[in-house]
Amino acid sequence: MTAVAAAASAHASASTSVSASAFRALHTPGTPLVLPNAWDVASARVVRAAGARAVATTSAGLAWALGTADGDRLTRDRAVAAVAAIVDAVDVPVTADIESGYAPDAAGVADTVRAVLDAGAVGVNIEDARHGPGEPLRPLAEQSERIAAARKAAGAAGVELFVNARVDTYLRGVGEGPDARLALTLERAAAYLAAGADGVFVPGAVDPATVAALVEGIDGPVNVMAGPGAPPVADLAGLGVARVSVGSGIAQAAHALVRRAATELLAEGTYGALADGLDYGELNELFGG
Repeated sequence: MTAVAAAASAHASASTSVSASAFRALHTPGTPLVLPNAWDVASARVVRAAGARAVATTSAGLAWALGTADGDRLTRDRAVAAVAAIVDAVDVPVTADIESGYAPDAAGVADTVRAVLDAGAVGVNIEDARHGPGEPLRPLAEQSERIAAARKAAGAAGVELFVNARVDTYLRGVGEGPDARLALTLERAAAYLAAGADGVFVPGAVDPATVAALVEGIDGPVNVMAGPGAPPVADLAGLGVARVSVGSGIAQAAHALVRRAATELLAEGTYGALADGLDYGELNELFGG
């Protein structure tokens, strides 16, 4: 490596470290970090222009944009390339949803984390869901090992990567009854935090009493996935939530608009669905036009 290349690498590493620290500081219980999830450069630019303090990717939206189904179908290289493009497109920290790590084992998760850090992201979501036949969740010990590998890889890189451990008990309906599901969630959350996670993400849990119990029982920042039917952000803040995201919700709404507009145009020959579109000049300006 030349002296110029070494200096550039050191500058990039220092910049990533500053961004990681800034992102970590945004997780404050009661004053949650609000993340309208993006899936490509255009959506990331729009989200940032709307005032987002950080950008989070949605793995589902990103996979769909790349022509792949969600659920551990996307390859690491394609996912990381998309994340790198988003990082380059915005001037705020980026956290990447890496599904279950784009790898079959803990060593592979570490490889993914190193690639995500090289792409410039400063946070990751790692889920414990398992897709395909068999149990819906990975065994607790196995998932803890994967999270520990992510933490070790980030530590070796000298970056305070924010590892958001996703517990899919509520999303996948695991646990016989509310009490058992809550207990299982808290057990997994504690194990993941002990393995090196910084926060816990529990999608599917939006009932205020459940959210309050999660906040009380988890010794770390709690992330709730909101959407239609969920309490407003202000109410979630009052419950002590530290992070609110919407998963693939915005991507789903955007694709619903595409279908409505296309159906109207093809069936009726009219254009009503296009009435609320962003101004061409405003969008083009986001890309330097």
